[in-house]
Amino acid sequence: MPVKVGDTAPDFTLPAQDGSSVSLTNFRGQAVVLYFYPKDDTPGCTAESCGFRDQYEVFKSNGAEVIGVSGDSAESHQKFAAKYQLPFTLLSDKGDQVRKLYGATAAFGLFPGRVTYVIDSEGVVQYVFDSMFNFKGHVEETLKTLQSLNKG
Repeated sequence: MPVKVGDTAPDFTLPAQDGSSVSLTNFRGQAVVLYFYPKDDTPGCTAESCGFRDQYEVFKSNGAEVIGVSGDSAESHQKFAAKYQLPFTLLSDKGDQVRKLYGATAAFGLFPGRVTYVIDSEGVVQYVFDSMFNFKGHVEETLKTLQSLNKG
């Protein structure tokens, strides 16, 4: 079952591009924009990640941390983050266990999906954006959601 709005976001611990282990619970008390993407340094994933990079300070000013997740290695993430100056954490989900836990798959569950979750400071999913090809939408729609949550 895919994670949906109103669900408590499942906790996980994964390796980051700097070699540290990162758990979702480390971010309790602040919002998290958790985005799953298919692969480092591919055109769509680069466009999406650079979109999050370009709006990163706006996400931060709205009280949210951005975290990207793919099945690539921590070393691949390190190169990808350095090449595009990505200021946020990228997590390595080898074997796609966390992706499957969230139900962030595409094409009948056969391929890595492109799904973004807005998780509030209490760990509850407030928004899910699922689109393989609307790269800008992942950034724009999650930012709108964060801004509206802050108003409310």
